[in-house]
Amino acid sequence: MNGLQRFLGVGFALGLAFYSVQASAVEKIRILFPTWSGYAPVFVANDLGYFKKEGIEVDAKFEDERANVMAAMARGDIEMDMRTVGEYQGRPRDAKTPGVIIGTIDESLGGDGVVADGSIKSVANLKGKTVAVEPNIPARLLLQLELKKVHMTLKDLTIKQIATADTVAVFSNSSIAAVATYEPFQSQALKTLAQRKPHLLTSSKDYPGYIVDVIIVRADDLKAHPDKYRKFMIAVFKAIDYLKSNPDDFMKLAAPHFKLSPADFKSSIDGSLVYTDYAQTAKFFGTPKNPGSLYKVFDIVMGLNLENGAADNKLSAKASITSSVMASIKPGDIK
Repeated sequence: MNGLQRFLGVGFALGLAFYSVQASAVEKIRILFPTWSGYAPVFVANDLGYFKKEGIEVDAKFEDERANVMAAMARGDIEMDMRTVGEYQGRPRDAKTPGVIIGTIDESLGGDGVVADGSIKSVANLKGKTVAVEPNIPARLLLQLELKKVHMTLKDLTIKQIATADTVAVFSNSSIAAVATYEPFQSQALKTLAQRKPHLLTSSKDYPGYIVDVIIVRADDLKAHPDKYRKFMIAVFKAIDYLKSNPDDFMKLAAPHFKLSPADFKSSIDGSLVYTDYAQTAKFFGTPKNPGSLYKVFDIVMGLNLENGAADNKLSAKASITSSVMASIKPGDIK
């Protein structure tokens, strides 16, 4: 091998080494979450290259079966999960279950609810009737809150367990008086089953602040790579701001991920939820010295979950939520 060949060979080897270092420098976040319109900013942030610009790689997939997500988190197959505070607390979680809350992504303001047959005029009419609901979803809590108003409980109903994705098929059965569900399936049931004269018996719009979707990560990975999650939150906040300035394009980017048209995706979020931007999320979390409203919501929902049997263990808001990621982000970072 002559000098030039050796020089080129060494140069090529150094180039490969540099590429390898660069490639390994890209931090990855793997996410599983339910099919819910509130998680669209993650897909939009990816489509717009916001994660790439921050130097992270995000792989997000739908998984509606909560047990599968919890198992994946426990094995270390994923680093992140998203769901409501109430779902986070549900059985079989205990103090040792992996996952700490670092952020919020949306607040449901109508996107979760109970769709009832036209013959059901009030929640009291459900006594002795069959109501379909997936275990431990937000609408189950809403149903419980409505029943409390008329001194009833879930025990006064016949509960049929379903997968929320089957909402339309289940509610087409006339023996089902009502179905507790969420978007986009809620809108689909209201639109496609006109023969049942469906209407919303109650929704998260009636209970602002109760149904908040949170971002959950493995505490060990957060400790090892705190800046990765700071970058993730910044990119998501940028995507939420993009909705404010480019709403039509946001709908076009988000819709295909949910197998919906832009118009249908828009209808699934309009009046149903609000994406929590930096300012709102900062209010939810507060500071270590002055915790935000999310801590109070956590405790209220914890009580409801223990009462209706959705949770077995009383969890501590302080141990389950960390404001460290939000504290590392400043308004000027979202640009």
